[in-house]
Amino acid sequence: MEGNEKAEQKNATSEESTDIFENPGEGLEKATFAAGCFWGIEEAFRQVKGVVATAVGYSGGHFEKPTYEQVCTLDTGHAEAVRVIFDPKVVSYKNLLDVFWKIHDPTTKNRQGPDVGKQYRSVIFYHNEEQKAAALASKEELEKAGVFKNPIVTEIVPVSEFYMAEDYHQQYFEKKGFLQNILRSFKK
Repeated sequence: MEGNEKAEQKNATSEESTDIFENPGEGLEKATFAAGCFWGIEEAFRQVKGVVATAVGYSGGHFEKPTYEQVCTLDTGHAEAVRVIFDPKVVSYKNLLDVFWKIHDPTTKNRQGPDVGKQYRSVIFYHNEEQKAAALASKEELEKAGVFKNPIVTEIVPVSEFYMAEDYHQQYFEKKGFLQNILRSFKK
């Protein structure tokens, strides 16, 4: 994954930029993925050249305007998700799918690593028929190639309402300095 110009990315918590996640603007597109805890997933997508904004939130459930505590403790049906705004002239949706498949284990149902629960399930929320076709094709390609030992359990479903997570979850790894520690460990 190529590095991205952080200064060009929108901050999900600034008032002037929250609208970009629903109405990206001319020449930009949106994608929504769930692949476990949204902190690391968001950071992985933030590193992709052509991604202009990311936000973490909740999607795929039946509970309006859920909080983190509700998603973790109640049966809201929501997954921790990441909304990605990208420039398709710089990065394709297929490239984003490649990142998605690489950053988590799509063969574990309702679990990623130590995180267990329906909110940690693997989901591709498609925004249009082209994204649906690309997602289905990429999943089929991985299955035919035998990339994973176990069957892929990733859901591929139409996008539903995306509820922004609380401010303290946005760009969590960057705020906490985890990214620098991870990058430092790779340089050794």
